[in-house]
Amino acid sequence: MPALESYDSRLDYSYAPGFFPATECLLHAPELARRILLSSQADGTEAAAKLRERADACRVRVEIADRALSRISGKENCYAAAVFTKRETAPAAGVPQVLLDQPSDCGNLGTILRTALGFGVTEVALIRPCADVFDPRTVRASMGAIFQLHVKTYETFESWSAENPDRPLYPFMLDASRPMADVLREPLPRDWCLVFGNEGAGLPSAYARRGQPVRIPSNDRVDSLNLSIAAGIGIFAFTQTASGAGL
Repeated sequence: MPALESYDSRLDYSYAPGFFPATECLLHAPELARRILLSSQADGTEAAAKLRERADACRVRVEIADRALSRISGKENCYAAAVFTKRETAPAAGVPQVLLDQPSDCGNLGTILRTALGFGVTEVALIRPCADVFDPRTVRASMGAIFQLHVKTYETFESWSAENPDRPLYPFMLDASRPMADVLREPLPRDWCLVFGNEGAGLPSAYARRGQPVRIPSNDRVDSLNLSIAAGIGIFAFTQTASGAGL
């Protein structure tokens, strides 16, 4: 493998910064791992020993790479990272999915990926232009959840729709929407899809005609919820209801 470069979306590889995300790569997608980078400051610690042990079991090379870690993370306190091959996987049919239309913040995107996995939703799709799902900031914010998800980025909503022609949509928006509690009183289809929009602009009004618009009721002290918070509330509510656990 050539010398490591600072992350660029055009590269065919990326980085999972941090001990936990790097370990998640080795645990759940070892076939993608190219090598493990360790800081000389962390080498010899219990965390580094566990990471080395896992890497050895996966036959993945481990090297001390202080400069590369600093360049990758832009921080002085990044002590480990996995170098991994980027791979997108189309979300499966017949099961719940989250669709993100033009999310722009890597931190929000990574948090949503982690939340989706935490509540058992493993299928995620994105519409461009959007934050890069493989950006190390996204991977780190997901705490490595990306290695257990099926994630694919689409150029347009129409290209996504071509692969999901009959999937029931629940766009979270204000236009023509119903309170989430009212929507959840009705039977949910097995392959429901929650749709969330851009942090600033939200979803285009056209989504109101493409499914059942949903809103999360709140008081008038704030004009909207943070994208990752809204997604977390929606994912929790729908998965709890679908499982019969209730809210």
